[in-house]
Amino acid sequence: MKVKDIQADELLDRLQKGEQLNLLDVREPVEFSAHNIGGTNIPLSKLETALNKLGYHQNEEIIVICKMGLRSETGQHILQQHGFKNVRNLEGGLLALYKIR
Repeated sequence: MKVKDIQADELLDRLQKGEQLNLLDVREPVEFSAHNIGGTNIPLSKLETALNKLGYHQNEEIIVICKMGLRSETGQHILQQHGFKNVRNLEGGLLALYKIR
């Protein structure tokens, strides 16, 4: 069962409220260092071998982000295949978030 994706406006609202979120950014390090909204950076190409570095519990909400929402959707599927139950993809990626900021 797929967990509902998160929309940019919901994520922005939660960030502005100061919620402690488990953000997983699956972009490449150069993209992450150029601009990010926080969280853990594990490139999609290394995600499957770095699951033990996440430090998240399998039932915690994890929000996977990337630039446009495509890599993060793949990351969401990888996490779900490894037993993570509450993984949400930022629909439209960071670009969607910046459009409403």
